[in-house]
Amino acid sequence: MDIVRLDQDITLAINGLHTKFTDVVWQTFSNMQVWIPLYVLVIALVIWKAGWKKGLIYVASMALCLLVCDQFANLIKHYVCRPRPCHDSYMLDNGLRLLEEAGGMFGFFSSHAANSFGFAVCSSQAVDASFKNRQKWYAWIIFIWAALVSVSRMFVGKHYLGDVLVGTLVGLVLGYVCSSLAHLAVSKLTDK
Repeated sequence: MDIVRLDQDITLAINGLHTKFTDVVWQTFSNMQVWIPLYVLVIALVIWKAGWKKGLIYVASMALCLLVCDQFANLIKHYVCRPRPCHDSYMLDNGLRLLEEAGGMFGFFSSHAANSFGFAVCSSQAVDASFKNRQKWYAWIIFIWAALVSVSRMFVGKHYLGDVLVGTLVGLVLGYVCSSLAHLAVSKLTDK
């Protein structure tokens, strides 16, 4: 069995685990508009606890991370040209369930996974830096949220497991880079 077929079969197995209730849950996590209240809450929390100057630097790093993750994913999707499961006849013939419209043709790698994990890294670093004591509770919540968003992409039929794993890795790396830039900018601000 080659790696492509293994990725397809694992994705089909994950996609096949469903009930009416879980379908709604996965569709909710997959919907980017649902994320907006979370982003607003985190931005408000960081600005409130860090102060507006430092807070805006942290917020800018989160926005930069989302922009870079999203655009890098789009660039790679059009370079690699790997069709999404919802556009793959093998997947459709073997029972892939679609919970959303098929969307764009290419899916490697998952921008949802990259965005959610990039945001998780940047925002958890910002929250930690904004509070006097480390806030482990936030990191747990935001990384679980990122994992659920990422996994939801297989359940709705838009991505393979490999797409999600690579997107997760890209998000973690770019999140670390953007949060490091924010910490550097904040340290320069406090040195003045």
